[in-house]
Amino acid sequence: MATASMPKRRQEGGDETAVRERILEAAFAAFMKSGYATTSTLEIATRARVSKRELYALVGNKQEMLIACISERAKRLDVPADLPVPRNRETLAQVLASFGTKLVREVTDPTVIAVFRLAIAEAVQAPEVARALNSIGREASRAALRKIMAEAQASGLLTGRPAELARQFAGLLWGDLVVSLLLGVAERPTPREIAVRARAAAAAFLQLHPLPKEHAP
Repeated sequence: MATASMPKRRQEGGDETAVRERILEAAFAAFMKSGYATTSTLEIATRARVSKRELYALVGNKQEMLIACISERAKRLDVPADLPVPRNRETLAQVLASFGTKLVREVTDPTVIAVFRLAIAEAVQAPEVARALNSIGREASRAALRKIMAEAQASGLLTGRPAELARQFAGLLWGDLVVSLLLGVAERPTPREIAVRARAAAAAFLQLHPLPKEHAP
């Protein structure tokens, strides 16, 4: 009996995962269309073709849905597992350019820009949107950059606080691109333009932070 019930439990788990994903897609679509503050759980349940009971059981309340939507997108901003640990300046330049390319590609995705616009639009009525975006979404990329800087510092390639180094590189990488995209006065850069931007930011950053004297050749 126990062995016969295993496939059924596994299937039910898979079904729940699919339904949860459907709920989150419906929630995201509803937030984008109607705004977070005015979207009701009933509207989300209707879009997802589930009961409100299922909605609360599988995801939670509206704020938990918002956090889950942002968290799913934040996963894409982790440091890629295949990036090498920087042991020399050439590798550090490659790592910064590679991660910078990934970061700009993901953040300039129209759905991510839409989340930023949502957070701005709901800043007064629903400040939890901006708080969730900042603490989950933006923190993912900041933590990833801090990790790269800390590894470079441990290898003797940089001096300074990793958090400050990460902020400097991010400033060089972004410039006013995000503001221009939010205002709708700029087009999303092409893959080639993104790669050029990331390499230029890495080169400018390393010029600002020459190799410490004790490690210079």
